[in-house]
Order: sequence, then C-alpha cells, then structure tokens
Amino acid sequence: MAFDPVSGKLILFGGFDGNKFLSDTWTFDGQSWTKVAVAQPPRGRTVAGMAYDAVSKKVVLFGGWMGTAVLGDTWLWDGATMTWTRAHPLHSPLAAAGVMLFRDPNGAVDEFGGWDPHHNPKLYYGDMWQWNGSDWVQLHPPTVPYARAYATVGVNEITNQVVMFGGLTENIDSRNTWVYDGVTWTMQPHQLQPPDVAYGAAMFSQTFNGVVQFGGTAAGISKSSSWLWVGYAWKLLPITEPPLPRWGAATAYDPLLGHAVLFGGAYRGTMLNDTWELTE
Repeated sequence: MAFDPVSGKLILFGGFDGNKFLSDTWTFDGQSWTKVAVAQPPRGRTVAGMAYDAVSKKVVLFGGWMGTAVLGDTWLWDGATMTWTRAHPLHSPLAAAGVMLFRDPNGAVDEFGGWDPHHNPKLYYGDMWQWNGSDWVQLHPPTVPYARAYATVGVNEITNQVVMFGGLTENIDSRNTWVYDGVTWTMQPHQLQPPDVAYGAAMFSQTFNGVVQFGGTAAGISKSSSWLWVGYAWKLLPITEPPLPRWGAATAYDPLLGHAVLFGGAYRGTMLNDTWELTE
C-alpha cells in the first residue's frame, strides 16, 4: 500500500487471502474502499514493495512472491489514468520477496534487501537500488544495514529520516535499528528497542511526530505493540485499544487525512480485512 498524491488516495495492490495470490487494485479515500477495474494488472503476489516516486509522480511496485516463483518485475501506477504499466528497465535488483521499498529523502524510490527462497533460502540480500523513472541504478552508500528481508521501514515526512528495524536474516542478529539520511546508513545505539520482529508495519504519524512500528511476528507469535521512533530512540506507545496482533499488514501515511492507515494482515492463520487509522 502507498499514498498516491496524484489521485489523492491510498493505493492497495495484491496480497494473499489464504487460498490465492491476489491481483486486484483498491483505493481508499478515508471513508471507503473502491475496487479499480484495471485492464492489465500485475500478476498476483504478496510481500512485494510499493512506494510513491515524487520525481516521476508514479507509484512503484517491485518484486514479491506468488507461491511458485519469486518475482523481479517493476510496475508503475499512474494516478491520473488509474492504470498499471509494466516497466522494462535495463538494470534491476534481483528477484526478491520481502523487499523494503521506501521514499528516498530526495523524493525517488529506493529498494533494499529481500530474499529468494527458491534460489537460495539462506541468502539474504543487502544491496540498495534507486528508481530513476526508467531504470534501476545501484547505490553504494559508505555503510549499509546487514542483509535482511521483511524488515519494517518508515520515513519521517517532516525530517525525511528513513528508519529500518528488524526483519529476517541468516546467522545475524536483526534486532537493530538503522537510519538513512540520503547519503549513508547509520546503526543506532543498542538501547531500548522493540522486540525482534519480522513482517511488522511501519508508518509515519503526524500525531506522534515520528515513525510508528506496529505488530509483526517472532517465533510464530504475532505482536500488537506499538513503538515510536522519535529520531534517535524508540519509545513504547501505550495504545489502549490496539488492533488485533498481526503480521504482514499494509500501511501508509495519508497526508490528506493527516494520519496513517493500516489494513489486513494475518493472525493465527486467519487473514484479516479490517481497516485502522492511527489518530491518537
């Protein structure tokens, strides 16, 4: 899920309903969901990455998993025509599931990490790429996080600071926090941190003036705690009536609503279709 300023709506694509991989596109206007009739949508998938590219004014979709294959295709959503178009870049990240796509401080879309369990289930990626509107360009920051997939990543819409936490790794402790300023990644001090989770949700919150991480799973147990990254440390938020514990939820910040929206996820083998707004 990602917010599309062109249409002024949240865009949700795909997912898994417990039986099949979905290829439908939905928009959310703050009140209701509307299914969009798309002539040629991307293939159905889950755990793909989506983010809005302020430079080309398109939502970028990359990668994902469809059960029998890990995907490495790139698609662009045009909010003006409400259509998906497949891109054919000359260069591209490797096909991967659980990638982290996010808005770079310069407005472009960056991609980091992921893995391909069909190719090598013990190999997690630690490379970083940026979409320039027509092609993927590999970035080489002086420092990058440890290789991982399914980490939570969020962008502070005020400070432009990117924060990444947790995820799945191979023989490496993933319970660490990294921030990105558009030039390099910096690992943060090991102080109070959220529990080690993967498949969590991260979203900017104007109310709390920071990035909020919610849910995720660790050792087969779904979480329902909310943590706030204030730019230099994590703070546990005492939410009185949180959503059900879940992992794999879709989230995005809607600046028109002034708060973040969370949809779906999985809890104890059940797929959820509830919608939440983080307002206080």
